[in-house]
Formats: sequence, C-alpha cells, structure tokens
Amino acid sequence: MNTKLTLSLDHDIIEQAKEFAQSQHQSLSKLIEGYLRQVTKGREVGASLPPLVAKLSGVLDARTIDNHKREYADYLADKYR
Repeated sequence: MNTKLTLSLDHDIIEQAKEFAQSQHQSLSKLIEGYLRQVTKGREVGASLPPLVAKLSGVLDARTIDNHKREYADYLADKYR
C-alpha cells in the first residue's frame, strides 16, 4: 500500500535528484523508496551485506588476491628502479 509523504528538502537537491531519477528511468518516488529500503534493510536482523556486494561475493578467489598483490608489488619495484 502506498502512502503519501511530504518532505522538506533543499531546492537544488530536489532538482539534482529529479535529473538523476530521470537518467535512471525511475520516478523520484521510486528512487527515494529504493534508497530508504536499502538503508533500513541493513538494520534487519541477519542482513549483513548490501545486495550488490552479496551478488559479487565469491567472484574472486581470495587465495589468488595475495599472489596478485605480490606480483604487482614486484612489477612496481622493477618499474621504478
């Protein structure tokens, strides 16, 4: 059920938010609703990761990250000798 809400915000912020919402092909109401949903979701019991982070979790193999860091450090050391 949708309920009407009145907010008092800086005029410039409202205009920027409208432009952003339009660029995302959303209404300003949906944009704000999504933001509030995401902000309040973090307070729910058991909510530990934002959806994007959860979606990307496991994409990289943690064991290879240290190896890549060492390789990059070696590359930089050679480059700046």
